[in-house]
Amino acid sequence: MSTSHGPTAPRSWLLPNRPEQPALITDPGKRRAIVVELVIVFAITLGMAGLQSLLSLLDALLRPESLDQQAVALNTSQARLGLLDLLEQLAGVLRLFAWAALGVYLLWQGGIALRKVGFDNSRPGRDLAGGAGLAALIGIPGLGLYLVAHSLGLNLAVQPSTLDEAWWRAPVLVLSALGNAAAEEVLVVCYLLTRLRQLGATENRALWISAVLRGSYHLYQGFGGFMGNVVMGLVYGRVWQRTNRIHALIIGHALIDVVAFVGYALLREQVGWLP
Repeated sequence: MSTSHGPTAPRSWLLPNRPEQPALITDPGKRRAIVVELVIVFAITLGMAGLQSLLSLLDALLRPESLDQQAVALNTSQARLGLLDLLEQLAGVLRLFAWAALGVYLLWQGGIALRKVGFDNSRPGRDLAGGAGLAALIGIPGLGLYLVAHSLGLNLAVQPSTLDEAWWRAPVLVLSALGNAAAEEVLVVCYLLTRLRQLGATENRALWISAVLRGSYHLYQGFGGFMGNVVMGLVYGRVWQRTNRIHALIIGHALIDVVAFVGYALLREQVGWLP
């Protein structure tokens, strides 16, 4: 029997076999229920964000200015009064964690052992190291892709944070990064790929669905943001499919966003190469 270190290892990553668990659902009623569940979940979470993102990109394309002459901000003030702004920011973070909790709950309620789909705390050190590796693998080339796409007029100037210099700015940006990471990796990777396995989708087809969905709700950034996140989705989704571990993905995603959010807030007035 071959192992992940044998000559078949590259093939097992490019053309992986569907695992035995979770079991394929063949009952028509149960299959319809899962499809309806998927539609509802993503209609109120990241699927709706994808539709709104597409509309935002279309609006940007119809403007007289080219994409590189336009800007989009990610973390912005929500109220004029500082305390209310803080509470608004925390409410947004809470919504993200609630989306992640919804995905976890639905899998658990459906009889899926959470440990089998990545919620396993047995190797925190390895997950932390893996997350740092994933952050470097995606974050550094991703920054280069963004700069190239912007210089070619294919991307808006992305401002990760325009929050005022309040005492709570840094911790809120870190919490926002954690919320984004939890919501996206749980819903678009763990939850979606598990449900698609139950419906009988091949690993590669499910991976592309997940990656394109991830790219869709970043379309508001432009074509570079879309492509960069599709690539991230392909890498992160495949890592989950091959390891069944979600914590490293959440850590890696959170590290990328922390560097982007906090780093931009600190450096936007100090460097000239950021659009």
